[in-house]
Amino acid sequence: MSLFDADNLATFRQDLEVTYDCFNKTFCFKTAWGIFSPKQIDDGTKQLLKYINVAQDEHIFDLGCGYGPLGICLGSQAPNGSVMMVDRDFLAIDYCRKNIQLNNLANAECQLSNGFQHIDAKRKFTLVVSNLPAKVGNEMMSLFLNDAYQHLQPGGRLVVVHILGLKNFIKRGFKEVFGNYHKLKQSKNYIVAETVRFE
Repeated sequence: MSLFDADNLATFRQDLEVTYDCFNKTFCFKTAWGIFSPKQIDDGTKQLLKYINVAQDEHIFDLGCGYGPLGICLGSQAPNGSVMMVDRDFLAIDYCRKNIQLNNLANAECQLSNGFQHIDAKRKFTLVVSNLPAKVGNEMMSLFLNDAYQHLQPGGRLVVVHILGLKNFIKRGFKEVFGNYHKLKQSKNYIVAETVRFE
């Protein structure tokens, strides 16, 4: 049967569903073709969730949220805080909103934004997280690191997961912008790294 068959095309338009067990809970996500990793939670997100600590009053910013698995899982651990999720893809934000409701997360919101570009400059967070895209380019990555610094409260953390190929760039960027770098975990394909805004 052809991929272009009418029945297949109708199936491709239907929502996909992903479940994921994290923090002793089962989360459910609606996804669709065209969004990053639509059939399962990607390995980078899984690794970041495994090695990050979240306080109950954390105010979290998830950059490049996709359909929301990272921000929603982390937001569930901060019932006295909040989570803001952004993506530059309108379809991702549409599904992120669906998944906030699906998982009954009252402290979460999401919106379209190219990085921090459309976020109030005065808004501050205690934790910024991202599953960094590999092909966004050094210029955009530099903007992201500097904007994350500006939007973090003193003592706030930036925690990212990235492919090994970005190791030197991220390490240099963390040290130049924040003055520190800490590798939380390295696996065969990914690194989870953290930096802190001390001032």
